[in-house]
Amino acid sequence: MRDFPREVQKDIGYALWVAQMGEKHDYAKPLKGFSGVMEIVSQFKTDAYRAVYAIKLGDTIYVLHAFQKKSTRGIATPQKEMDVLRKRFLEARRLAQEK
Repeated sequence: MRDFPREVQKDIGYALWVAQMGEKHDYAKPLKGFSGVMEIVSQFKTDAYRAVYAIKLGDTIYVLHAFQKKSTRGIATPQKEMDVLRKRFLEARRLAQEK
């Protein structure tokens, strides 16, 4: 997220803080194909930025991935990004079980 524009960092950071407080920000929506995983979408100029986090893993929110969407095929999350999310979600579940 450090490479994202400052405005996007603020949007996503605030949405994550809202999640930590137990609420859901308007920018957050459930990510299809995952239970308990939310996606934050922030627009800046003509670009879309996303951050994905898991909310139902104990008392910790795990940010699984943050990326600039570059897909040319509509609003779908690119397969490469979904593969990263699956891998990190499994790792976050493992870490949560160890707590």
